[in-house]
Amino acid sequence: MTVRVLYPGTFDPVTNGHIELIERACKMFGTVIISIAASPSKQPMFELPERVALLQQATAHLPKVQIIGFKGLLADFAKQHDAQVLIRGVRGSNDFDYELQLANMNRKLNPELETVIFTPSPENSAVSSTLVKEIAKHGGDVQDLVPAQVKQALIDKLALD
Repeated sequence: MTVRVLYPGTFDPVTNGHIELIERACKMFGTVIISIAASPSKQPMFELPERVALLQQATAHLPKVQIIGFKGLLADFAKQHDAQVLIRGVRGSNDFDYELQLANMNRKLNPELETVIFTPSPENSAVSSTLVKEIAKHGGDVQDLVPAQVKQALIDKLALD
């Protein structure tokens, strides 16, 4: 049986930490579906189609990856795509507490869905999409934090604002 795994998130924007986890998941699982949440309540900087395109570009070297934008409950999305495993990245104890709540709720909504926690490498342990956006908004260099196309997209987006 080929295991289908979901890696959900808003990916606003995708970071090198996200890419690291995706690459590691590709080594462990069959199909890796990157499920990008619309998340209008988070007021993302990039629209859903932009985030999908950026992730497609950043993962073009990974043939096992599918990128799909979605709205609604993740547990339902997992059922629709026959996913058995959900991966989540955890940078620290605050992330873990939140992810534990999510894992338990997803298990209640979809008992067939298992959550696997990934930890980032030390160089990506402090990288978050929120910090990347703040650094970029204040003219800082995000070159070592995001794929090249994401750096350019941030520059272009911020030039329009």
